[in-house]
Amino acid sequence: MEWFSADGYWLSRLIFQRTLAVIYLVAFLSAALQFRALFGERGILPVPELLRRTPWKAAPGLFRLHYSDRFFAAVAWGGCAVSVALIAGLDGFLPLWGGMLLWALPWVLYLSIVQVGQVWYGFGWESLLLETGFLAVFLGTGDTAPPVLVLWLLRWLLFRLEFGAGLIKMRGDACWRKLTCLDFHHETQPMPGPLSWFFHHLPRPVHRVEVAANHVTQLLVPFLLFTPQPVASAAAALMVLTQLWLVLSGNFAWLNWLTIALALSVIDWTPFAGRPPALAAPPLWYEVVVIAVTGLVLVLSYRPARNLLSRRQVMNRSFDPLHLVNTYGAFGSISRMRLEVVVEGTADPVADEGAEWREYGFRGKPGDVRRLPRLFAPYHLRLDWMMWFAALSPAYARSWFGPFTERLLLGDRDTLRLLAHNPFPDAPPAHVRARVFHYRFTGPSELWATGCWWDRTYVREFMRPVSRPLPPERESRDTGRGTR
Repeated sequence: MEWFSADGYWLSRLIFQRTLAVIYLVAFLSAALQFRALFGERGILPVPELLRRTPWKAAPGLFRLHYSDRFFAAVAWGGCAVSVALIAGLDGFLPLWGGMLLWALPWVLYLSIVQVGQVWYGFGWESLLLETGFLAVFLGTGDTAPPVLVLWLLRWLLFRLEFGAGLIKMRGDACWRKLTCLDFHHETQPMPGPLSWFFHHLPRPVHRVEVAANHVTQLLVPFLLFTPQPVASAAAALMVLTQLWLVLSGNFAWLNWLTIALALSVIDWTPFAGRPPALAAPPLWYEVVVIAVTGLVLVLSYRPARNLLSRRQVMNRSFDPLHLVNTYGAFGSISRMRLEVVVEGTADPVADEGAEWREYGFRGKPGDVRRLPRLFAPYHLRLDWMMWFAALSPAYARSWFGPFTERLLLGDRDTLRLLAHNPFPDAPPAHVRARVFHYRFTGPSELWATGCWWDRTYVREFMRPVSRPLPPERESRDTGRGTR
């Protein structure tokens, strides 16, 4: 079938696959370095407890067969190894079926991780990576031409990603329609970057242009992805530029970079590709598999497409347990005020205002007012992101904040490794508390006078002081005497 192959997109496929492999590497590395504290056997939300209370069908994966921290580490570091092999182009040295199996391996491994990640993996870019990775399995490798159908499915994914994000904004916060959201967003976004202070202080007319350009890119340009070349390439290139702007203005894990990878798959690189390699005709079994997968994706696209058209559009929702076709969107509403939960401890026996309270420092979220925000993306600091949600509402922290502070009181090494600064290096504190502060970017004159990037004001108590839990043997003995 001559229509099946798109020989001219061999370089587009190569660029897309290598970029995706790098993103896989970052995702697996994030899992390997953070899982023990977050959801390991002795973590804040232990996986074994999740597996006991949820059915297999709700979240299928490798850890339904067996879970231990050692096995999870093998999965995560194994995913890193496979990602490195894909970056190096090992799939190109394998037969077609072997290359497809190699691309299927990180998808299976990462799906298994997401299925047990709980609130720590409740972000839209997890499903986006899985949906993109699933399509990459069928894109072909080496000397086989990329199939047209899979290239169109990648465009369909990119369309839903961008158009869904645009619609949720127009249906959500009125500031998007008034072009005023960026008067606040650079300051109140989950994790500002090193340039966010400067973006925030751009003139307001520039902010209006930013929002208007965003609407054009997300609501109009996606339709051009389905037009002939070179229009489709121009539309994809505009999306790449928009995503790079977002990369500069904040930390959004690998969301921007994965969007860029999808856009790069649309661009026709023929003018820059030189002489194309000799590409073999696809075997019949491959054509049958690709056509079947295309039919499956189209059927599963019904509910996500209906969601796009619904007035009750939801963001970042998976409609099947394998995350094959999903809905996307971000920042349907914008916070006008930045609230931060500041966690403090004291070694003093009495936890009152006269005690010496010392503040824990996080890697990415604002804390020390003199500290310029750092760049971490595409690496994902999961605890820091959840702390931003906790500041919005204690309901977001109900399941994990108590166990988190308990581990601070116990001096848990895995938990402390997630932090940038432990104010109690010799022994854990006797008490921990949490308070909410209002953070705002300082103005240029304030920065010059004080050296502070932030100004903060106390708002309210988030968690009253809690003391170090008793050892199990002491607790049972005291409880037996009727004391606490």
